[in-house]
Amino acid sequence: MAASSKPQALSAARKAAEICLDLKAEDVVILDLSKASTLTDCFVIASGTSDAHVRSIGERLIESMRKEGQRPHHIEGLQQGRWALIDYTDFVVHIFHPSLRNFYQLERLWGDAEVIQVQPETLR
Repeated sequence: MAASSKPQALSAARKAAEICLDLKAEDVVILDLSKASTLTDCFVIASGTSDAHVRSIGERLIESMRKEGQRPHHIEGLQQGRWALIDYTDFVVHIFHPSLRNFYQLERLWGDAEVIQVQPETLR
């Protein structure tokens, strides 16, 4: 990504994280991948409490981000509800069922990335 796109990508990722928190997602973090990857600038990682919760977070996130002018480039896994991947090109949202998040451990896999802990008060 171009250096000038990083602030916009991080801002959009923060908005997606805020939406996930509003939808009661758990353990929401942002990984700043701008120095670790050329594929995307950020990952937003969140957990739902069940398959239905993962689906609901994903569907409502897509709807809310569209209102912000963001349209996903690619979506995977939303219907199954175990792991939804919503790719906005400059940032990617991963919404996991807790057991799969523990299995894939994206935070560990991308250990070079800066982890931005997300709490409601850090987004506003």
